Amino acid sequence: MLRGSRWRVWMAIVIVCVAATAVAEAQFRRGFFGSRYATDKDFDGRFHYCRLVYDGGRGRGGGSWTTDYPNADINMSIRLSELTKINVSRNASGQPNHLLVRVGGDELFQCPLVIMSAPGSALIQDAEAARLREYLLKGGVLWTDDSWGSYQWEGWVRELRKVLPASEYPIFDLPLDHALFKTQFEVTEIPQIPNIGFFLRSGGGTSEQGADSAVPYLRAIVDGSGRLIVLMTHNTDIQDSWEREGEDPSYFYAFSPRGYALGINAILYALTH
Repeated sequence: MLRGSRWRVWMAIVIVCVAATAVAEAQFRRGFFGSRYATDKDFDGRFHYCRLVYDGGRGRGGGSWTTDYPNADINMSIRLSELTKINVSRNASGQPNHLLVRVGGDELFQCPLVIMSAPGSALIQDAEAARLREYLLKGGVLWTDDSWGSYQWEGWVRELRKVLPASEYPIFDLPLDHALFKTQFEVTEIPQIPNIGFFLRSGGGTSEQGADSAVPYLRAIVDGSGRLIVLMTHNTDIQDSWEREGEDPSYFYAFSPRGYALGINAILYALTH
């Protein structure tokens, strides 16, 4: 946990390290698009960024499971290895082994944490819902990110309630004094991070859907013992601060250090609780 001047020092270190390596790494990252589902052989006991693959509903808006893929997965894996002692899985060329897992697939159970982009576009079948519920109640954690406004939120909640009924698993706003916000870095607010295109087009705006997405949230669900099993960052796109770190200096300085701080805290918390 860092406070005061130590927090500012860490921020400066991140800025220097990321800025120095972003140009070289970004050229590799653009255009890489592996789409094979993970199998048991892909898991080696080290950390894998696990991305949840789901079927999406046409016309619902908000993107798909591919939103922020694969650069968010790659960049976060690299920064996690640099800023923590977590042993991140890498392939023979030294690049992170980030993995795609299906909502109802057996490979899901190999991931302590699974990250889902644009949940407002998801359609979850009953059999998938049962498997996802089993995964969460057996110790897994789901983190959803990049949903905006009431329409996308309501669409996601409808699908989520197939997995975790409201009568047993209420949704609540995670208070800022929760341990997650102090796992490694002290996070004092939920940052509103827009996609880079909106940020540049709007001249620095952050609320992608105006008044309907003005306030960012981190909402959560716990199991019967109080363990966090679902995290939901809403009215913000935390992953874009990872994905786009090397593309525009103004965007990086505004969002990437805060996005990485929250992301690393969430990953560490999920891996240790």
